[in-house]
Amino acid sequence: MKRLNNLWQAMITFDNLLLAYKKAQRGKQHKQSVALFTLNLERELFTLQRQLTDGSYQPGGYRLFTIYERKPRIIAAAPFRDRVVHHALMNIIEPPLDKQFIYDSYACRQNKGVHKAVDRYQKWAKRYRYALKMDIQQYFPSIDHILLKKKLRHRIKDANLLNLLDKIIDTAPDLSPSPGNDLLTPRRIGIPIGNLTSQFLANLFLDDFDHYIKEQLRIRAYLRYVDDFIVLGDDKNVLHDIRERIKSYLAANRLRLHPRKAHIIPTRKGLDVLGYFILPHKRRLRNDNGHRFFRKMRGFAKAYALGKMNWADFNPSVQSWIGHAKHADTYGLRRKHFYGIVFHRESTNEAACDSRRLVEQQTEERASGEP
Repeated sequence: MKRLNNLWQAMITFDNLLLAYKKAQRGKQHKQSVALFTLNLERELFTLQRQLTDGSYQPGGYRLFTIYERKPRIIAAAPFRDRVVHHALMNIIEPPLDKQFIYDSYACRQNKGVHKAVDRYQKWAKRYRYALKMDIQQYFPSIDHILLKKKLRHRIKDANLLNLLDKIIDTAPDLSPSPGNDLLTPRRIGIPIGNLTSQFLANLFLDDFDHYIKEQLRIRAYLRYVDDFIVLGDDKNVLHDIRERIKSYLAANRLRLHPRKAHIIPTRKGLDVLGYFILPHKRRLRNDNGHRFFRKMRGFAKAYALGKMNWADFNPSVQSWIGHAKHADTYGLRRKHFYGIVFHRESTNEAACDSRRLVEQQTEERASGEP
């Protein structure tokens, strides 16, 4: 594997920083930190360029908050100027490093994603009798900094890029479940959920594992989405052996399989895969997803009735859910949701009309043969 080198000058060009800014501000133009940065855009970018050039750049502090989606997760949001740097860095190192990843790694990669992963699994479910589904316990909080830096140095030779990556890793907040997890040799662990760089580093940390599965264990039917991975086969005993080998490999990288999420399941009985319940010839949306969206729709309707939201405020969220749901057999579910909630404001029938249009849209799609 040839290590990346001589990329620093491309990283710190004004054009690259400007492109990074455009990516970082996408959809966030109205946030105060973004507006302030934009107000003095040229000065801010030249300041970042100078600091990166002379080595004085230091990442700022993170803003921590918790989201509750199936389970609570602590999100660490970097300051906007740091997110610009993250995008500038990824512009340079992601394309060549992504080429080294296996085909069936699907998270946070161009032309991949959840729906491609689900399609791939269902194709294999028609062929194989059993699926071994696993995930890593507390993956992001468990990533070991020393091992991560070692893996980066196997792929990158450019000292300036490595120094910047070290700064980003070292200044991340300690979100580990048990700080100082090794009493004899304390080691820093954990990368923050929410960083653009964290998503990429999480993929890179398990890339050696992916190649171990494909090239040493020679498993064809294997896919991974972040820390969720599935192996398919026709022999349960072989899959049991593979699970033990995976446990050992992950332990050497200071990671552990989730003890309650490493089961072998007949594919004909269906499997929960990335938000869908997948059978060889049928696909349903997971129940909690539909319930959660219905509650969200009721909240939108209430806010609209009180004049706190307009249709344009929540329509993108509605369209996003429709796009996700359409990848499963959900025509009846979608029709039920949109018939079951009325958007009404005494002074106008605008949203009620749009709500009815959504139902009509589902009907037209059904008639045209769309899922």
